Amino acid sequence: MQFIPSVLLALPAGHVADQFERRRIVLLGQIVDLVAIAVLAALSLRHAAHEASILALVFVIGVAKAFEFPAMQSMLPALVPPPLLGRAMAVNASAGQAAMIMGPALGGLLYVAGPGVVYVVCALLYLAAVLLMSRLRYEQAQPKREPATLKTLFAGVHFIRARPDVLGVISLDLFAVLLGGATALLPIFAKDVLHTGPWGLGLLRAAPAVGALLMSLWLARHNLERRVGTLMFASVAGFGVATLVFAVSTWLWVSLVALFALGAFDMVSMVIRGALVQLDTPDDMRGRVSAVNAIFINTSNQLGEFESGLLAAWLGAVNATLIGGIGTLVVVGLWMWMFPTLRQRQKLHAEPNELSEPAADTL
Repeated sequence: MQFIPSVLLALPAGHVADQFERRRIVLLGQIVDLVAIAVLAALSLRHAAHEASILALVFVIGVAKAFEFPAMQSMLPALVPPPLLGRAMAVNASAGQAAMIMGPALGGLLYVAGPGVVYVVCALLYLAAVLLMSRLRYEQAQPKREPATLKTLFAGVHFIRARPDVLGVISLDLFAVLLGGATALLPIFAKDVLHTGPWGLGLLRAAPAVGALLMSLWLARHNLERRVGTLMFASVAGFGVATLVFAVSTWLWVSLVALFALGAFDMVSMVIRGALVQLDTPDDMRGRVSAVNAIFINTSNQLGEFESGLLAAWLGAVNATLIGGIGTLVVVGLWMWMFPTLRQRQKLHAEPNELSEPAADTL
């Protein structure tokens, strides 16, 4: 219910993010989230929550999130100087990874008191987010108002097509996620390959998040100052190698190390990719470009898990993961050849001689 609006509303949401003050868009979206979760909490406390009401509220949250994402992504470059954007994105990512690790555990503890209590705590946290966002100092140039037409809605697509570096970064992310869906098969590996129980599966699920968290903390303290293009490709290749090691491992500790490395490599490439997209995009286009990026991210996550499950059903989990790892390495090699300026990129914030020439737009 959240995936559908995140894809269908992405382009209109990107247009809105470039037409209005982004802080207010995010604030309004968070208020909608807060109200929806508060209603869900009230229904749960009264034991009146039914499947239809839950799905409807989740859909409302999905709509709000669809508008929040491009606006929030576009805000960060205006809040920090360009040389520090990579570190800022790493800090943001570390907060997200910490929430992914701690959230389920805290949710499980709170659930002992009942689902209504969980939703009440969530509503209070959203209230804190709304208050913090309302006090955020954010300066944005007066947006140039344009009517919503097919041309303006698809302007982000045209921009990405015309910028080889941006196209290379976003498409690399798409195919890496499509092929590297090993984590979707963790229950099969835990039971049939590693012969471990629920505690082992829990460790396997936590390992990538822990690796990503520790790497994001390191990146938050260290600037990526040179050869970022090579580093990005190397990190995606490392992701592929870690996937291969996990596929052939029959020892739990080796699998944990491989998944830890997988999460760390993914974090490096994610920070570089995110910073490159934002820094190579002018401010008046960031919302629409972020919206297109959101479509790639959301669809690749869903299709990647589907592809992994389908291959596992046909060829087995090990062979499916091996194919994914090999495919990731092939994609890295192809993209290094197809996007030479991206491979040669030295800094996150491109020097004038590093900027790729816009490709001819035939649309």
